[in-house]
Amino acid sequence: MSRVRVACLSMSLDGYVAGPYQSSDDPVGVGGARLHEWMFATRTFCRRVLSRDGGDAGVDDELVARGFDGIGAWIIGRNMFGPIRGAWRGEQWRGWWGDAPPFGVPVFVLTHHPRKTLEMAGGTSFHFVTGGMHAALQMARDAARGEDVRIGGGADTIRQCLHERAIDEMHIALVPTVLGAGEHLFAGLDLRGLGYRCERLAGGERVAHHLVSRITT
Repeated sequence: MSRVRVACLSMSLDGYVAGPYQSSDDPVGVGGARLHEWMFATRTFCRRVLSRDGGDAGVDDELVARGFDGIGAWIIGRNMFGPIRGAWRGEQWRGWWGDAPPFGVPVFVLTHHPRKTLEMAGGTSFHFVTGGMHAALQMARDAARGEDVRIGGGADTIRQCLHERAIDEMHIALVPTVLGAGEHLFAGLDLRGLGYRCERLAGGERVAHHLVSRITT
């Protein structure tokens, strides 16, 4: 059976995974880009997202690559797909990633507002789910065909999954910076009470990697 994973989730020392005031100029909120600089520097990010050579090898790169390996479908929140709020204003907005997003598999977007499936180049298709998290998980598992489902964010989407004990494994990259405000990952959650434990710590070139797993016994 496919697992549900969070991978390469960048978090500040004060617990934020995005800054405040998301906009088209600040996709991850004001100051939020600092959280992802470690990933931008990796060979896998350069090749897979920027479609160019270069980037660094090492522990950081290995874990970015692992975050794509064995993934058959993604689930993301409305805010991760774009900055538009409320009803869709036409279909001009097609995500942050251009005509060929780096996912390469079906992506299920949580939203309250219906929209037709959006087929993109490179195997990515965006499916807009209005039935909630449980419906999205079932659709993603079916689409993944035995491979894993990756929860891409944002914070509210991940919190929903953690509250339901739906996430089997979570990789958090702890970034040596503070944001002071934004989207706090663990607000209102008792991870220990929900059965999650930190199983492994790995030092990367720019961040510290924590692997958190759900204990089932």
